[in-house]
Amino acid sequence: MATSTAGTPARPMRADARRNYDRLLAEARAAFAEHGTTASLEDVARSAGLGIGTLYRHFPTRHALMSAVFQEAVADLIARSRKLAGAERPCEALVEWLGTIITHAGEYRGLAQALMSTCRDETSALSRCNVPMREAGSVLLARAQAGGAVRAEVSIDDLMQLTNAIALAAEQSPDDPELADRLLTLTVRGLSCSGSSGGGTTLSKSESSPSGD
Repeated sequence: MATSTAGTPARPMRADARRNYDRLLAEARAAFAEHGTTASLEDVARSAGLGIGTLYRHFPTRHALMSAVFQEAVADLIARSRKLAGAERPCEALVEWLGTIITHAGEYRGLAQALMSTCRDETSALSRCNVPMREAGSVLLARAQAGGAVRAEVSIDDLMQLTNAIALAAEQSPDDPELADRLLTLTVRGLSCSGSSGGGTTLSKSESSPSGD
């Protein structure tokens, strides 16, 4: 087999296998965007002009396929965190980054729930998304804590779960587009040493898109 259990090529693939891999990724990305992450894998394979067996040879599980589809977005989010790590206001940088995660998760129905359910499961293929995101977020959280904006006992695991929960709540309330913003603001106030978000820090969706640099 030419792929690892996480859905990433484990060694160089033949040209035809690489084409199949790329076609499956493209069709899965489109299907997840339109139908959510529970989209039919049979339909994904069919749209790519391939059999379901070929899909499973490349991506043994749904989470493996999801992990491969979202690697580019994860890389963008990590790059964004590195830029924000030097911000003058660490708490605002942390909030902006968390808002970016919420915005991205909102583009794919079911993604937030999948990330929540596998947050601490490093055997899941989605750990390739969760682990680097936790590491990136830890840097921003530590800076906010060092600056006295966030309580020291707050953990990155809990913060990521709260962030995914906000994304899930927003997904299930499509008629309330401001819900994620309000919930994130409330969350930051609850984590704050002073009980406020440091001057009313809120999330601007237009500023939080991974491609909004």
